[in-house]
Amino acid sequence: MKKYQAAFLALLSGVLLSLPWLELFPGWILLGALVPLLFVENRLAKKEWPNTSFDFLTYAFLGFLVWNLITCWWIAYAAPVGMLLIVTLNALLMATVWWLFHQMKQTFNTNLGYLSLVVIWLAFEYLHFNWDMEWPWLTLGNGLANEVKLIQWYEFTGVLGGSLWILVSNLILFQLLNKVFQRRWLPVVSYACLLLLVALVPMLLSSRQYENYNEKGEAYQVIVLQPNIDPYHEKFVAGTETHQLETLVQLTDSLLTPATDFVLGPETALQPLVENDLLGSDSQLAPFYERVTANPRLNFVFGATTRKYFAKGETPSETARKDPGESHFYDLYNSALLINGEPEVQIYHKSKLVSGTEKMPFSKYFTFVEKYLVDLGGTTGSLGRQQDQLNLNSTADVSVAPLICFESVFGEYLGQSVQAGAELVFILTNDGWWKGAAGYRQHLSYARLRAIEARRSIARSANTGISALINQRGDIVSSTDWWTKTAIEGELKANREITSYVRYGDFIGRISAFVTVLFLLALFVRKQTKNSY
Repeated sequence: MKKYQAAFLALLSGVLLSLPWLELFPGWILLGALVPLLFVENRLAKKEWPNTSFDFLTYAFLGFLVWNLITCWWIAYAAPVGMLLIVTLNALLMATVWWLFHQMKQTFNTNLGYLSLVVIWLAFEYLHFNWDMEWPWLTLGNGLANEVKLIQWYEFTGVLGGSLWILVSNLILFQLLNKVFQRRWLPVVSYACLLLLVALVPMLLSSRQYENYNEKGEAYQVIVLQPNIDPYHEKFVAGTETHQLETLVQLTDSLLTPATDFVLGPETALQPLVENDLLGSDSQLAPFYERVTANPRLNFVFGATTRKYFAKGETPSETARKDPGESHFYDLYNSALLINGEPEVQIYHKSKLVSGTEKMPFSKYFTFVEKYLVDLGGTTGSLGRQQDQLNLNSTADVSVAPLICFESVFGEYLGQSVQAGAELVFILTNDGWWKGAAGYRQHLSYARLRAIEARRSIARSANTGISALINQRGDIVSSTDWWTKTAIEGELKANREITSYVRYGDFIGRISAFVTVLFLLALFVRKQTKNSY
């Protein structure tokens, strides 16, 4: 019976963690979602329930598997096997963090154990932003994305500050409930006061900050296109390029005025283009150059699939492909183009590539899994990538940070663009792969986090929706319906001020990673010392 109770509590944590991502409950439920799993660990640590050293790993894995599966099952629309690999591996990594906390608590003491949980988890989340298998989708702080009135302080800490808040609140609530069950009322009062301080004060300060924040910068008129091309049956089918181009032109003309500064199109809106000296004369770009000629202030920013050929005798890159039947090598890119009155087309190549879709993580060792690539962008196999930070410069002297699809999940990456001068943020994506599941709504909500962290206005063009205009407080000012051919227009302000988070990045993650190394070394030494006697 004890095993069933432990499994139930672990599953309960998994379900509670999932609710904000499914938009079934406000994000603040995360402040207590881990408490059931903490009770499981506590019972096992005190030997109140019979267990072996690895039983807790099993229970933690069960709970985190449920969380990963409920929130990310929609990946299966594109690749069922790939989805299982992603959710299983991520759940195992999360469970391992908790098992290490369990070991620290048993090896040292309770307080150091709970501190290690906070630190090691934050280090794990930081790792997911920076290693070769990036998957920060379920960073705890992301679960508060739709509670923008409560998280205005992300401009100081980023999403890892939200994760820290959630972890500490869970630990305090667990101790409070534990003392209630023990009928120790004085500690109950102490923990209740501490919980109010830790949980409510950031909310109250954030609400005040939200109400008092004023948009900064000069205003610019932006049109956002949503062509609504089915990615499964039309978008990447040969012979449909003309129809897709006509759709982009039609949507542009439906709202274009002499006052328009920017027109934004989605990821891979143009198919495919060759990067060379004649790129500006490509027939796909002609309609947009015509409109730029009539309106010199106008700037088009569109997503495109581009090819860049290697010159004869030039050494191909690791991601180079070979033309069938030809001797030419080329790199394929997921790109963003800026077209204006200048003769040269500005090109940005996507840098944060999706593991298993646009790059093979640890390709030297895992080439055997390439057949399970998750196709979420229209082009599988390892793509070329942007090596250096690059913003797009408009005719209005406004620098724009382009983020292509998955890149909008990385706050510190955007911060680098902002430090390089970006005043507006344009997100280009194609969320139609996920059909009507929660994935496209989750992706939209993460854009709100980027707006707060960097205090930058955001225009988001999604091929099938949801396209949106987001202000510097993270409010969705205007948005489209899902799976609708349409366009929206609005005003965005170009801010030049730098937030503390942009300046210092994920400092919480870096500190946690350093302390985690010390904790793990201490655990290893203590275990080795104990085994030697």
